[in-house]
Amino acid sequence: MIIIPGETGKDLCDRHLRPSRRELLRVGGSGMLGLSLGSMFALQDQAEANGSGGGAGWGKAKSIIMVYLQGGPSHLDLWDPKPNNPENVRSVFKTIPTKLSGVEFTEILPRLAQVNDKFTMIRSMSYTPVGLFNHTAAIYQMMTGWTTDKVSPSGQLEPPSPKDFPNFGSQISRLKPPTVPMLPFVMLPRPLQESNVVGKGGTAGFLGKAHDPYTLFPEGDDMDLDKMNRVRVDDLKLRPEVFATRLQRRAKLREVINEGMPVIERAVSEYKLPEYYNQALSLVISGRAREAFDLERESPAIRALYGRNTFGQSCLLARRLVEAGTRVVEVIWPKVANSDNHSWDVHVGLSDRMRNQSGPMLDQGLAALFTDLDQRGLLKDTLVVAVGEFGRSPQKGVSTSGNGNSADGRDHWPYCYTSVIGGAGIRRGYVHGESDKTGSSPRRDPVHPGELLATIYHSFGIDPATIVYNHLNQPRELVQSAPVSQLFG
Repeated sequence: MIIIPGETGKDLCDRHLRPSRRELLRVGGSGMLGLSLGSMFALQDQAEANGSGGGAGWGKAKSIIMVYLQGGPSHLDLWDPKPNNPENVRSVFKTIPTKLSGVEFTEILPRLAQVNDKFTMIRSMSYTPVGLFNHTAAIYQMMTGWTTDKVSPSGQLEPPSPKDFPNFGSQISRLKPPTVPMLPFVMLPRPLQESNVVGKGGTAGFLGKAHDPYTLFPEGDDMDLDKMNRVRVDDLKLRPEVFATRLQRRAKLREVINEGMPVIERAVSEYKLPEYYNQALSLVISGRAREAFDLERESPAIRALYGRNTFGQSCLLARRLVEAGTRVVEVIWPKVANSDNHSWDVHVGLSDRMRNQSGPMLDQGLAALFTDLDQRGLLKDTLVVAVGEFGRSPQKGVSTSGNGNSADGRDHWPYCYTSVIGGAGIRRGYVHGESDKTGSSPRRDPVHPGELLATIYHSFGIDPATIVYNHLNQPRELVQSAPVSQLFG
């Protein structure tokens, strides 16, 4: 028999209510705590990888900042220029030297050119598109490691579904929860999106909503570059009428219920439920997350270093979050994938948009992130990845995905593109792979998006072959690829 001693606290706003025997039996002791017996046993999937793995880079990462360049940036106009080509292939931007001998960027990345000795460039990202020529399907693959079986001719998918494969951030934060009271997985400053398909590939899918990211999407449209000045985290504050003692009383109530259910308690003891519950409680009471979100705590000089725009301040906030203990931060490029102006989807107007809009913001924000993390000693265990869903066509003005393209525009190109990865044991000042003369395909060492995700899991000490169970209770690997061991020093 379960006995709940004492009277209802006088500080409760619902002091006139108390649980009845009927209600307690109806919802069950565990249900009162937001956990069904089934979900308790489902927590077995939160066990860490089975101990296999090891090797270079294994377990070096404590956190990751994924800078996701949705829209598909042109590798030829950023960090893999091919100047010795006809006009309809080569970039309109001049090439500049970098810190690495023989490695050139274009002129719109002067800051990154001075810090590329801190990270690895993968110039051979590649996959063969099977319904993946358009943004949403390719984003889903990059974020989950799996392809979807529902792709329309335009490439767009259904909205997010509980049947989806989980975002890699949900997998990491589930298998490697924070060791301090902090949000495990944060996504900002906007969702993944192509047209009206919002959030596909950005949820926990069949893992359940408990593993969804905390989303920080400030008010304002995508062209509002000051929106990070209006960050609100009201849901991380205790309302005036809800005191810490009230929450702590609920924690005590949980302990009493557990004492009355010894069989269930023994069954789930290995899953450290009290630890997870207390971490969630501490998160709200401690104020750690609220402090991390407060950009005003940074000096004006640091804020200016990152750039006073949505992308730059999002990168700065990502640094603050991992510094406070967050495992996964995904900084989504602050413009919907298929759009104009600051978007990377440069079917038209490439020269102006990349020179005056997206290029300078990427250059300043990402260079500042690497510099700041390195100076603070955080880069040694923080993985930083910058990648899009694909690159852009080597030849300008041609259609590869059914879209129209001007002579000053490039279409989608998944056959060859560039990504950046650094920190947490990744080799510094290294270029992995090589593209051919026109940047059309890898000349050597191709890297599939699934292999990039496998490398990320490996860096956290998680075997990419770790089994999870989908909505049909079918076993699935985290990703069906192996890590790229050459990326680790």
